[in-house]
Amino acid sequence: MPDGNRIHYVDEGEGDVVFMIHGNPTWSFYYRDLIQKLKSTFRCIAIDHMGCGLSDKPQKYPYTLAQHIANARKVIETLSLKRFHFVMHDWGCAIGMALAERWPERVESLTIMNGAAFHSSRIPARINFCRTPVLGDLLIRGLNAFVRGSNYMSTTKGLDTLTAYGYRFPYNSWRNRVAIRKFVADIPLSTRHPSWNTLTEIENALFLLSQKRILLLWGERDFCFTEWFLKEWQSFFERAAVIRFEDCGHYVLEDAKEPAIEAIYNFIVHTRKPDVTLYRM
Repeated sequence: MPDGNRIHYVDEGEGDVVFMIHGNPTWSFYYRDLIQKLKSTFRCIAIDHMGCGLSDKPQKYPYTLAQHIANARKVIETLSLKRFHFVMHDWGCAIGMALAERWPERVESLTIMNGAAFHSSRIPARINFCRTPVLGDLLIRGLNAFVRGSNYMSTTKGLDTLTAYGYRFPYNSWRNRVAIRKFVADIPLSTRHPSWNTLTEIENALFLLSQKRILLLWGERDFCFTEWFLKEWQSFFERAAVIRFEDCGHYVLEDAKEPAIEAIYNFIVHTRKPDVTLYRM
């Protein structure tokens, strides 16, 4: 980055680009199995947001929605990516949609999983509790409660020991959990919030993507991004294909690993073949 901080990203395979954007408190590790599936056909790029995964974790840094968008945009520009499929999850949906709105002519398809790119006051009490000054620092940065809690609450089937460790791996100290805390604080719930206008601009420009091929892939037992969020997406994108997994939680790529990955693969491959229809499930 121009400020001297380094953004880590995975870059595997060759072909059309699939650009993957994670949320909080995950990292590019969330997409590991999807990358294994796609890399024989596509070039897979999965970034770690600043402060996340294997990226640098500066302590004094503007961890805002606008800054995360600018960082991802810089990666795209540095790699000279001209056309891409976006895959996004959680808070990565707002970042990804902002990028897609900037370059709608470059977007081949959009896969959206359990997240939002529009305003909502529907924040779970347990997450809102973590926004509390001082106490939020103690819980998230001190006790690692957000990562550990997400590992438990975001999946209905549970994570095996190695996978759970993989999600915790980059966030092994107070210092290394700075971005997780900042992501939680950056949820804009009032017009006075610094990221309110950024999210408003993203929401107001969603119509630019209404004619794109869009897949809404949803875990229906998500404690955070509930059915309401899926319906809100559908109100913006009436033509979107929808695949629901009724027994899956927020980490849909963990709970429905094989069918979800197969669905994304088929959707992206079919995007290149206009005569093939993706059936809704």
